[in-house]
Amino acid sequence: MIVIVFGVSGAGKTTVGELLARELDWHFLEADDFHPAANIEKMHSGHPLTDEDRAPWLERLREQIKRSLAARENAVLACSALKRKYRDCLRVNRDVKFVFLRGDSALIAKQLRHRRGHFFDRALLKSQFDDLEEPQPDESALTIELGRTPQELVKEIKEKLHLSRG
Repeated sequence: MIVIVFGVSGAGKTTVGELLARELDWHFLEADDFHPAANIEKMHSGHPLTDEDRAPWLERLREQIKRSLAARENAVLACSALKRKYRDCLRVNRDVKFVFLRGDSALIAKQLRHRRGHFFDRALLKSQFDDLEEPQPDESALTIELGRTPQELVKEIKEKLHLSRG
C-alpha cells in the first residue's frame, strides 16, 4: 500500500509522513526529492510551478509508486498533490490511499514561520491555496484537520485507514 499525505506547503506532510512511516515500519518518500533542479530553483526564487513544470515530476512519482507496489513495498509519500488531476495521475490502483492535511491559511502561515532549511518561498503560500482543489467525496480521500500534534494526526490516520506495523 502507498499512503500519500498531501496538502499545501507547510501543512506538515513531511513531519506527519515520516512519523507515520516510522510507526508502521514502512518506507518514506519525499516528493520534493523527485523535482527536477529547475523546479526547485523556480520555487526558491518565488515563482509558482505551472502544470507543465509539474508534469515530469508527477510522472517520476507515478513510476516510483508503481515500482513500490510491484515490489510489495509499503510506503508513505509526502506530496502536495494540490489538484485532482495530479492525484488522479498518482492513483495507479486501489492500493494508493490519500490523506489530506487540511488547515486554513493562518494556521499554515504560522507553521511555515517555524520551518527552517526548506527551499519553499513562504510568499508562494497564496498560490498554493489558489491551486488547491480539496478532495471530493468520490476520491475517497481521508481528510485530517490540522491544529493538533503530529502524533495525534498520525494516530487518527492509522485508526481511520486501519493501518498497523509491518
